[in-house]
Amino acid sequence: MWPNGSSLGPCLRPTNITLEERRLIASPWFAASFCLVGLASNLLALSVLVVDPGCSLCHFMGVIMVFFGLCPLLLGAAMASERYLGITRPFSRPAASSQRRAWTTVGLVWAAALALGLLPLLGVGRYTVQYPGSWCFLTLGAEPGDVAFGLLFTLLGSLSVGLSFLLNTISVATLCHVYHGQEAAQQRPRDCEVEMMAQLTGIMVVASICWMPLLVFIAQTVLRSPPAMSPTGQLSRATEKQLLIYLRVATWNQILDPWVYILFRRAVIRRLHPRLSTRPRSLSLQPQLTRRSTMQ
Repeated sequence: MWPNGSSLGPCLRPTNITLEERRLIASPWFAASFCLVGLASNLLALSVLVVDPGCSLCHFMGVIMVFFGLCPLLLGAAMASERYLGITRPFSRPAASSQRRAWTTVGLVWAAALALGLLPLLGVGRYTVQYPGSWCFLTLGAEPGDVAFGLLFTLLGSLSVGLSFLLNTISVATLCHVYHGQEAAQQRPRDCEVEMMAQLTGIMVVASICWMPLLVFIAQTVLRSPPAMSPTGQLSRATEKQLLIYLRVATWNQILDPWVYILFRRAVIRRLHPRLSTRPRSLSLQPQLTRRSTMQ
């Protein structure tokens, strides 16, 4: 008990604080719970490094790495396809996509990424501990299973990035054509096209810069002759460090993507380019076709 005679616990002392301020402050249990979670996580990590003879947690981490690595690329390709159809073929698709269709697409993407991630558990490829011994990923070895799994990962990721790049390029070119059209400028605010072009270009650049170095490196390593991995399962220190660096660069894709949408909004673009129209008008990517139909 404290000297002032209050019945506070031994860890709580009287403080000069109002009831309103006390109400706004979170309970100490909130911080304590996060401390316990962090402590438990660190203890689990230490135990994984010492007592995981069955490699169950390593396999789990490998599946998670492949799954969450491929999901953004596959979702980006799906979004690029949707934008391409909406921009270049606005009358060949429903005006409003249903929620079921969106969830079906997401489910298919998750299923494809998970199916590929589970292949090493079925005997195609292996998940092993990578330098500096704190994470697991696919094995860059010369065995047929390792080569096949590495090439499948690279092929699926490269196709996703390439498809996104191609479709987004066509979409940006279409938007540029619409942006510079005189009749289009009279019927809609140009900041809509500028926003879409900036976001599509930013997504293309971020995905290509972040992911292509890792994908190319994996393909080159598993196809290298003589093999990059020794018969004892060791890679050179340079190869180990390159893999770690390329993986860190790839993780920036998930960090930078939201900033592309945040920074390339119309509000930001109008500050950089005040001449863009701000009047709310209807958006149509084929004004000339609409005008001709009305005249007929």
